Amino acid sequence: MQTLSAGYRSMSLLVTINWDRLLYIATVVFALFLGAYLGTVLT
Repeated sequence: MQTLSAGYRSMSLLVTINWDRLLYIATVVFALFLGAYLGTVLT
């Protein structure tokens, strides 16, 4: 249980430090999927 708690804390720290990078990657992926969807619908 202690190992699980320590792992959760370290993952939480990584997310706290890199949240802007994760948001950037999520935005790029969303834009690519939206562009592909619009490309198939509009053609």
